[in-house]
Amino acid sequence: MNEHDEPGAGGEHGGTVRILVADDHTLLREALCDLLCTEPGFQVVAQAGNGEDAVRLAAEHRPDVVLLDIEMPRNDPPMTVRRLLERDPGLRIIVLSMYDGQQLVQELLRLGVSGYLHKSAGRETLVSAVRDGDGGSGRTVTVSVSPASLRAEPATPEGTLSEREVEVLGLVARAMSNRQIAVRLGIAEGTIKRHMRNIFAKLDAVSRIDAVNKAVERRLIPAPGRVPAEPRFGAGSRRGS
Repeated sequence: MNEHDEPGAGGEHGGTVRILVADDHTLLREALCDLLCTEPGFQVVAQAGNGEDAVRLAAEHRPDVVLLDIEMPRNDPPMTVRRLLERDPGLRIIVLSMYDGQQLVQELLRLGVSGYLHKSAGRETLVSAVRDGDGGSGRTVTVSVSPASLRAEPATPEGTLSEREVEVLGLVARAMSNRQIAVRLGIAEGTIKRHMRNIFAKLDAVSRIDAVNKAVERRLIPAPGRVPAEPRFGAGSRRGS
């Protein structure tokens, strides 16, 4: 047991790989922990439901690997990765997420994550990613993303928004807050903030209103207040029935 408390112990020296699992979906997180615990040489030492707890628990338990979902409360993915690696430069971070936009994948890989796995990846891919680096340099990078994310973005005109970004900006045009949009779309508020940063960059916008106005000018979204007209049935149909 004491060997696990020493810096650098665990997976890097061929012993038990100590794992912290960070995901805000309790059932998914617990199922993932159960899966990992069936693998020889794996030990789940902590679980976190948000970004701040992930950083705190990583400092407390000194895992070899952090499995990090990026769409969690109180979590800015690049900042969380930086904080984790500042505290433990030898830590291996494997992002496990449904979101695999090319821009974010590349940014997090540049920051030093050891893997970026789409949640559709199979068990063997996950286990292999967690084991990568055992007894080696620890610099192995594993990437498994959805085919859509590998399509070259430069093929689209500059300033073009993705379908999700159009959807988000359309709700912004209705004066909805990030929190309200997150609830409407069923995703984390941090994800909405990331979409907004991408929208601002693509449209060269300086505010939410500026982004909406520029998107309307380019006919990327309808003008605010432009709601499809109700069917008209003639003057005789204007009764309350």
